[in-house]
Amino acid sequence: MSTTALIPVSEYLKTTYRPDCDYIDGEVRERNMGEQPHARLQGYLTALFFNKRVEWNIRPLPEQRLQVTPTRFRIPDVMVIRRDDPDDRIITFAPLLCIEVLSSDDRLGDVQERVDDYVRLGVRDIWVIDPWKRLAYEASSDGFRRATGDRLRVQGTPIEVGLAELFLELD
Repeated sequence: MSTTALIPVSEYLKTTYRPDCDYIDGEVRERNMGEQPHARLQGYLTALFFNKRVEWNIRPLPEQRLQVTPTRFRIPDVMVIRRDDPDDRIITFAPLLCIEVLSSDDRLGDVQERVDDYVRLGVRDIWVIDPWKRLAYEASSDGFRRATGDRLRVQGTPIEVGLAELFLELD
């Protein structure tokens, strides 16, 4: 039995959380973070996408609220949208890419629940990156598939990230 007090969406939306929290059907959920490997990879990816934003015609958004249903809001570590997508305060459409960088406390079932929310919204490309094991996965509602080769790619775009360069950030 859960003892968590449920709050309405309107209260979640007018409250500032530091760091921001997910909102799942009335429950405010803290996100695992705060460790240097997580922060370094999140920062590297944000900077990489920012530096390539004109070439790739994108906008990278770290820790941006994403409304996946009327009562579910997620905060991907890094989200990438198209440059001509709406400039909304909260993203309510399927981004081009959602990236989750694992923290040491993340549980597979919780990460899969996040992935399922992204898929439900229509996100085609979802990356889950494990800085502890130095592994990267392409995720879907069917589970996690270890990235093949040495790059992660976004379907139908020139976007790609080299895994060797990514994990070099941890050295």
